[in-house]
Amino acid sequence: MMKVAIVVFDGVQALDLAGPMDVFAEANTFLPEHLKYEVFLVRGQGGPVTCSNGMQLSIPLCYADFDVQADLLLIAGGPRLPDYQPRSEFLNWLKNQARGAGRFGSVCNGAFVLAHAGLLDGKEVTTHWADAARLADEFPQAHVQPDRIFMRDGRLFTSAGVTTGIDLCLSLVAEDWGHEIAVRVAKRLVVYIQREGGQSQYSPYIGIRKGDDPIISKVHRYVTEHIADALSIEQIAKAVSVSRRTFSRLFEKYAKVTPSAFVEQVRVDAARKLLEETDAPLKTVAFKCGFHSATHMRITFVRRLNVTPKQYRQRFHGGATNQPHWTYQRAEAQVQTDDMEEEMA
Repeated sequence: MMKVAIVVFDGVQALDLAGPMDVFAEANTFLPEHLKYEVFLVRGQGGPVTCSNGMQLSIPLCYADFDVQADLLLIAGGPRLPDYQPRSEFLNWLKNQARGAGRFGSVCNGAFVLAHAGLLDGKEVTTHWADAARLADEFPQAHVQPDRIFMRDGRLFTSAGVTTGIDLCLSLVAEDWGHEIAVRVAKRLVVYIQREGGQSQYSPYIGIRKGDDPIISKVHRYVTEHIADALSIEQIAKAVSVSRRTFSRLFEKYAKVTPSAFVEQVRVDAARKLLEETDAPLKTVAFKCGFHSATHMRITFVRRLNVTPKQYRQRFHGGATNQPHWTYQRAEAQVQTDDMEEEMA
């Protein structure tokens, strides 16, 4: 049997735990007895475990008493986990388990625990979009990819926020038993076998962070107020009363993107808001947000979010419904269809 150990800490996000458990439980219904997944819940610290939603868990097994070598080891995340400092005894246990496991990884910000053990060093990883910047700052040897739903780097698997643990574990089931079994599990759980786009489509709009230079706030406000205009670097620098050289230097230091990339992101965020809250035609949204055309807006969406504006509206519009389907269609393939529909509109 495939031995799966899921490590939890007090304050665990319930879905970070329940999602993977349900994937393996459903997969077991399609597998013969001697091939089923055997799932162990393991406490990463002493004391009781209460989920972040208040649900209490009974997990008698602590890591110090877990003498089984897991084939798959996962660390579940939780809202408080980025602030948690694991004990050295646990980190030694974790490194030993990861060394002997065929695969190991994390759900959501469980990646922080792996990072404390040095298991993310030199690896391509992801985590919840809200924690990605902190993970990259605190553990610079990890190569954090903030827009991925889940990632694999050798034996290491990491996933983005909360429900993406389901995506990750579906991919593991597919790797173990084939795509057909994974599709059956996805259908039973009524989820996508592979969702479109990255997690950036779920993250909030650009905001000004604590510690940002005041000029960044001024630029954000100016670009937002002139979103439909053609904006040059010189024009923006003049608007905030600094030289172009100073403007570029401050952006490199604080915004960590070029001014043109910043402006493009503000345009995308403005378009996202209109797509969510209005029924305005795509051409109108593009014009109001400063894109050259609906095609330009669509190309930008695909590059930044890996979904088209039409797909984004279907997914996030207040009155829209989006039923899961069982085949994956890349956003780029939708571009031609959208072109035809816009020509007819």
